[in-house]
Amino acid sequence: MADANHFDTDVAATYDKDHRDAALDEVVDGVFNLANGGDALEFAVGTGRIALPLAARGCRVAGIELSSAMVEQLRRKETATPMKVVLGDMTNARVDGEFSLVFLVFNTIDNLLTQDDQVACFQNAADHLQPGGRFAIETLVPPIQRLPHGETLLAFANGSDHMGTDEFDVVTQNYSSHHIRRQGDTLRHNKVPFRYAWPAEFDLMARLAWLTLESRGAGWDKAPVTNTSRSHVSGWRKASD
Repeated sequence: MADANHFDTDVAATYDKDHRDAALDEVVDGVFNLANGGDALEFAVGTGRIALPLAARGCRVAGIELSSAMVEQLRRKETATPMKVVLGDMTNARVDGEFSLVFLVFNTIDNLLTQDDQVACFQNAADHLQPGGRFAIETLVPPIQRLPHGETLLAFANGSDHMGTDEFDVVTQNYSSHHIRRQGDTLRHNKVPFRYAWPAEFDLMARLAWLTLESRGAGWDKAPVTNTSRSHVSGWRKASD
């Protein structure tokens, strides 16, 4: 099971604003193509940043989400038939039916803080897939080579209203993202824990769930993954028979 919900009412209320992404359309395009006309299930559907525009394109989408506050934001944005969303942990929550695509984006696989939970997530994805279906994740390539030897802190944001630092433990593969955001005259600190894994470790998790690597790119544009890539989009396929 995942640990405590770090996406409470305060975080959910400003989540879309705090996580504006110029590449959002590119992500939706990529997920839509992977679904290939079939039904899609998003683990950690959140506020529906991907699921809602995906549904607007005609893809039938369902979701699993741990935070009821995030789902409330999704519901406020819906303009069509309400999406089926199950409140629960993506390691074991179940949605009725089978899907051609299960997907996780924006580093969300790292929200699972143990290897056991990440393995369980892969298995839960496989259990939701129809024969020949895909499980796809978008996540970071661990930035450990950017850390000087023995150091644990790596800054990732330094703006006038947002400063961010990741704090790494290379022994446990756990890390925490520290966000300090300015709201008027007030500074708000938010700390979110994660666990990173290398692409090869995810491949082994997939094999344990009887999924086979089908594709891997440095982003949704399918550029090759190199030793300097900071992220990867990987897809594994369930056997057809």
